[in-house]
Amino acid sequence: MTIRTALIGFGWSSQHIWLPRLQAASDYEVVAAVDPDPDRRARFTVATGRPATLSLEEFDPDLADLAIVALPNYLHAPVGRTLLERGIATFIEKPVCVSTAEADALAAAERCGGAPLLAGSAARHRADIAELRALLPQLGELRTVDLSWMRANGIPGAGGWFTNRELSGGGVLVDLGWHLLDVLEDITGPATFRQVTAMTSYDHVNTPSKSTTWRADPESIGMVADVEDTVRAFMVTDSGIGVGLAASWASAAVTHDSTSIRVTGSAGTATLRCTFGFSPNREQRPGITLVSDRRIREIAVPRELPGTEYDRLLDEIRDRLTDPLALGTAIRGARRIVGTIEAIYAAAGEPTALTAAAAMEEVG
Repeated sequence: MTIRTALIGFGWSSQHIWLPRLQAASDYEVVAAVDPDPDRRARFTVATGRPATLSLEEFDPDLADLAIVALPNYLHAPVGRTLLERGIATFIEKPVCVSTAEADALAAAERCGGAPLLAGSAARHRADIAELRALLPQLGELRTVDLSWMRANGIPGAGGWFTNRELSGGGVLVDLGWHLLDVLEDITGPATFRQVTAMTSYDHVNTPSKSTTWRADPESIGMVADVEDTVRAFMVTDSGIGVGLAASWASAAVTHDSTSIRVTGSAGTATLRCTFGFSPNREQRPGITLVSDRRIREIAVPRELPGTEYDRLLDEIRDRLTDPLALGTAIRGARRIVGTIEAIYAAAGEPTALTAAAAMEEVG
């Protein structure tokens, strides 16, 4: 079976993450794109020989078996809802939605159209996460999970929609934090929280020198950033597991971009050191440290090119397209994650996400 795939949005992630992998995969065929920008539409056609349309109204749903939504955050849920209501299986990048209300609307659209919503972070498909997961039985009863992703300089799209709360839904918590919370559920299973304490800060979000260097983001359009660049939280799940979360786009505490996941149980602790994402300023000695029975063991993890996890994500999408149990599964997970994000923002005294009223006008 060849999965005819349409890219909804042809910006950085479609051009650099999705299209190359879809073209390399034998079971996918990229058949169309939707993007309001004429230059991006032309670029897509040059790269694929396929048509790109201006709006969803012009897009024929019979052309595709799958749509991948790779748009600014505030368009994820409205566009995803439209596609699902038209009966098109739809994958939405993180954040799947920016509020629990949007999650509920997506769930209703999925039920209406009968096609599955497929969603989630690729991070849980990393090989080093699989190595960490394999060690969990050795750790005994799970007690705490500490998740951290700190960048030295990595504010995305500074001055554009990425750092505008109304358009992005939030800052680093919605961006890096979503990946961490998705991986948390891979470790603990579905997680809801009875206690949340959090703080946020804005030290660097309006400093141009702290922007990303590896993304071809458009030049600043002059918005003053109003989202946090750093978040720290401590939470307790309903089952009694303590969860620490720290994320920063621009931390004065690190010299390279580093992700750490420490899992502590009644019989031991395993700590993964790596770098999520595509930054070239990476952890130079990735690995896992296992402490058990007063012994320390260093465990090597597979070295993979950044983005390899997306190949495995495509395998999962392929399998779930024909899985009758897929309906409702992804949106339940997304609702838990966005509910946790809302709770963290509330604990930190942050405003909740705003959804632009004219969202659909951006893509027709």
